[in-house]
Order: sequence, then structure tokens, then C-alpha cells
Amino acid sequence: MSAPRPGTAGATRTCPHCKAVILESAAVCPACRGHLRFDGTTQGSSSAHLAQQPVESPLRVEGTLRHPPGEAPWEYSMVLAIRDERGEEIARKVVGVGALSGDDLRTFTLSVEVNAVSERGKKLRH
Repeated sequence: MSAPRPGTAGATRTCPHCKAVILESAAVCPACRGHLRFDGTTQGSSSAHLAQQPVESPLRVEGTLRHPPGEAPWEYSMVLAIRDERGEEIARKVVGVGALSGDDLRTFTLSVEVNAVSERGKKLRH
């Protein structure tokens, strides 16, 4: 799959704060929540022709792990995988790792945020 050209839906850039790869149209980095200098509505921005709607979160999953006291320590790896309509994996990332012992507790949250965008005369890519 080729990367979308700058100014099209799905185009990416690097967050100047945390260096995460984010959508070009993002006004706030979803990773570090830093406000970005140029958003999708700023005149002169390469994505100024994208009309961005409010963020929705159609998927949110939260779960908690509690280590049972007195048992051997647990190690964990939080892995995120994204698959396309054919079930082919298009991205896989280790989001975080760690260990639990004693009465430790960790809560994990996965959310998918979507924005409706429209482009003038350009095909949407996904």
C-alpha cells in the first residue's frame, strides 16, 4: 500500500513534540496530546482543503489486570494489530511492556478516534 500524498485523506506527518506518526489533519496529537502549530483549518497549511468534523470514538475497550498476591511476577506486552477487510495485517506495534507483582494493577484502554473528512475532487484513501 502506498502512502497518501500530502493534503489527501490519510496523509501523515510527524508530531514535533513526541515524534509519533500522526494524521496530517490532526490539530492535537493523539499520542502526547500536544497542540500543533498548524491544524487542518489553518490557512496556508497543506491540508487546508480538508474539512475536519468533530472526533468520534466508535470503538473503546478497557480492561484491568490485577496480579494475585503471593504468585510469581507476571510480565506483559501490550500488542496492537490492525487488519484490513481481507484479514491481512497492515500494522502491528508493541505499545508497552511491563511487569506486575504483589498487588499491582494495570488498566489498558484502546480507543479508535475517527474524523469525517471531505476533499474537493480527490479520492479518499484508507
